[in-house]
Amino acid sequence: MQVKRFLPYIFGIFFLFQNTASAQCAMCRAVLESEGSGNTAQAVNDGIVYLMVVPYLLLIVVGWGIYRVMKNKKPKTDE
Repeated sequence: MQVKRFLPYIFGIFFLFQNTASAQCAMCRAVLESEGSGNTAQAVNDGIVYLMVVPYLLLIVVGWGIYRVMKNKKPKTDE
């Protein structure tokens, strides 16, 4: 069993199942928490986290594609 083959999946699982993440700036948090219910603050925080994930996923997909192309590229022989 090759660990390298499953390594991206393992990192993906750890990345997707994080328990907590605080992504709000201090000003946004203070304004949203002062309104009483924390539902709006939690929704804004979740939105920020989701927006932050998309660029990293794109980088992972592009990097993986480049890796696959370079790995499958056969070297030319001068015969």
